[in-house]
Amino acid sequence: MSSRYARPRGTFDILPEQSHRWRYVEECFIDVAARFGLRRIVTPIFERADLFERSVGDTSDIVEKEMYVFSDRKGRRFALRPEGTAPVVRAYVENNLHLSQGTARLCYSGPMFRYDRPQKGRYRQFYQYGIEVIGSDHPAIDAEVIGVATLLLQELGLTGWRLEINSVGSPATGDAYEQALLDYFSPHEAQLCADCRNRLVKNPRRLLDCKVQGCRDLAVDAPVMLNYLDDDDRAHFAQVQEHLTRMSVPFVVNPRIVRGLDYYTGTAFEIIDDRLGAQSTLIGGGRYNGLVGQLGGKDRPGVGWAGGFERLLLALDEEGIAAGEPLRPVGYIVALGEQAAAVTPSLAHRLRTAGISVEFDPDKTSMKAQMKAADKCAAHVALIVGDDELARGVVALRDLATGEQQNLAEADIIARLKTYKR
Repeated sequence: MSSRYARPRGTFDILPEQSHRWRYVEECFIDVAARFGLRRIVTPIFERADLFERSVGDTSDIVEKEMYVFSDRKGRRFALRPEGTAPVVRAYVENNLHLSQGTARLCYSGPMFRYDRPQKGRYRQFYQYGIEVIGSDHPAIDAEVIGVATLLLQELGLTGWRLEINSVGSPATGDAYEQALLDYFSPHEAQLCADCRNRLVKNPRRLLDCKVQGCRDLAVDAPVMLNYLDDDDRAHFAQVQEHLTRMSVPFVVNPRIVRGLDYYTGTAFEIIDDRLGAQSTLIGGGRYNGLVGQLGGKDRPGVGWAGGFERLLLALDEEGIAAGEPLRPVGYIVALGEQAAAVTPSLAHRLRTAGISVEFDPDKTSMKAQMKAADKCAAHVALIVGDDELARGVVALRDLATGEQQNLAEADIIARLKTYKR
């Protein structure tokens, strides 16, 4: 195909032979979320740009470099959603979910968009899944939310990950910490990358999130937030750790975690798989207690996380774990002769109406070609219909695994085919 019509850089096609893997991980996520009472919410793919500028932070990489922003015909600025929390919180506020739900327990999945340099595990259109619990500040909720993430990975069979947690404190304790960072990094300003020199002025905490190796080296000895927590923050974080320990969820405390979004307060965490290379974060999230009020609602605490399906699938590949199985039809109808070919579509429709998956190909007429097609689509049985079968009102059912064949009336065929799993 001409490059003029090639897919945009940083995007990908999910082909039919791969789609079952995506369906498998998404269904596993939905199943685990349901066990925790999380209900699905769906928000628009685009929102007003200032929703993200206000919530994510105007000094974040997402806002400064990565958002796809456009104006509509009336000059209003919109953005393709780069992350899921801000839209969910906007929907929570706009639809007054606090009135119908004491603590809202929500989950979502769908495409997100960021203009970033594409690499393994990072795309410009990516598929994110996540959860948000809004309405409680209890440390048990922090641990429960983290438990959703770790249980999901366990259910998928993944073992090569670790949970890292931290507390980034509250706005009340953040000023002193940011001043300490400013005091530490200012003498090294000339050694910082251009982005970090800008962060030094606008948001010193984000210096700890830089991926440039020179800045990372400088940050090794920087002050850590845990030393600046007040008594309430320290007690909350200690209780989160106690709950995780009782839940038998292993973790390590990493005081360098700050996350890349400005709305985080208190607990922050990441689940890391080092085998994925530079894009090693499988799931990341934390608490965002001021965001609901910031977006116009009656202020209520919140906590959540998000991950990407792409990285989940990469992690499964790294561990050699099969992600589901391709769908296969129960039966393939082999029509021999014009009369059989004429009745095949109606036979197929009756079987499908009865809940049975069958395939046929009217362009194939020889038995050899049709049996080959039946093998290729991995059907369990071939349903052979010829003049003789039509005259007797039966269909020859051949089990393609054993070769066993028997003639059955259509009503009996439906009962027999329902014994096979797709």
